[in-house]
Amino acid sequence: MTDRREITLELGDQEFTFTLTPADVTKYFNSMTQNNKIAPANNLLVTTVHQEQRATLKPMLGNPVMTLQLAGALMEEYGPNVDIIVKKSSSTLSA
Repeated sequence: MTDRREITLELGDQEFTFTLTPADVTKYFNSMTQNNKIAPANNLLVTTVHQEQRATLKPMLGNPVMTLQLAGALMEEYGPNVDIIVKKSSSTLSA
């Protein structure tokens, strides 16, 4: 996986292209808190969308659910596809 990725999301008849880097994703995760999720998601979307699409995107971010859904879609697409298996630890103690 490359460090910088372009991801296009389609909303109805409009497309928005975002350019994400590890720094963008790290800043997003680090700024989220229990009481602060919408502002970091909004900032991620506004700062990573292609500049010429920003004015069209901003009115859509007035709905906090839409903002979180868009940010979630970006994170899901940005993340690598890996198979993770959690193995159960043995409950038997060795003496």
